[in-house]
Amino acid sequence: MTHPLPVIPPNAAPSTGRKPAWLKVRAPGGARYIRLKRLLREANLHTVCEEAQCPNIGECWEDATATFMILGDVCTRNCGYCAVAHGKPVWEDREEPERIGRATATMGLAHVVITSVNRDDLADGGAAHWAATIRAVRTHAPACRVEVLVPDFQGLPSAIDTVIAAGPDVFNHNTETVPRLYKVARHGGRYERTLDVFRHVARRAPALVTKSGIIVGLGEEREELLATMRDLRAVGVSILTLGQYLRPSAAHLPVARYYHPDEFAALADEGRAMGFAHVEAGPLVRSSYHAKTQADAAMNDAAPAERPDSLRARSEGGLGGASRTTHVK
Repeated sequence: MTHPLPVIPPNAAPSTGRKPAWLKVRAPGGARYIRLKRLLREANLHTVCEEAQCPNIGECWEDATATFMILGDVCTRNCGYCAVAHGKPVWEDREEPERIGRATATMGLAHVVITSVNRDDLADGGAAHWAATIRAVRTHAPACRVEVLVPDFQGLPSAIDTVIAAGPDVFNHNTETVPRLYKVARHGGRYERTLDVFRHVARRAPALVTKSGIIVGLGEEREELLATMRDLRAVGVSILTLGQYLRPSAAHLPVARYYHPDEFAALADEGRAMGFAHVEAGPLVRSSYHAKTQADAAMNDAAPAERPDSLRARSEGGLGGASRTTHVK
């Protein structure tokens, strides 16, 4: 008696083990990549592109795009999916905001994204440093649009207000995963606190464009993922990013499964049907990937009178013809 053996179709996504073909990227090393790396080292600036081992670093840096990470490179939290080092930070650099402002101007950037490690050791979570960095970019590169990708500041309303008052154009805070997996993946994070961040922004600055990101492949069910997307839309989030979780090392959470590109396309359709102004979904998508395009889509979706003045000005020709984007994390 014989039994047929199961056959995995050539394009099927394996649940574990070797990465599927669609996750392969070209190793970085072009002329612009080398130049940008040199400029960042000379300015003593950190990028999340490097610290978080972003798979898009070659593409983005060749397009003169980078993601700066403020407040050091040691995080006070130890999330199970994240490659950024964790521990007790000893870093303090009061000149960093000024250096980032000058670097943004030197590179001729049109859209800059700023993010940071969690600094739960600071009374304000680093909010004052955040505000100083936003103001420095405004001073040195007034035509540049500013996107912030902030931590949750442990839910401290005054810290969120400090960042909002500095005048960012896009306010981003990543949700990362579904509520059931928070205890496993987001040590120190709280799902309801994440939603509360957006509720607070909606009350304080209702015209401010908001954005969030989710990584998939940690073991979430599809309905859980859709429910999380609906929760984000309900608190006013207008831009959503969806990307594949890639295990940084054997010490991190394993990949439960790899999503096929067609699954990402279907999730993007679901998100658009929910009312998101823009959904960026794909295996290699990260929160600040194609950030300028995402912000453009959100601005075009809003009526001109509903946009923040600074965002409206930049969407109506205030960028001086610049087309490059830099993400500062």
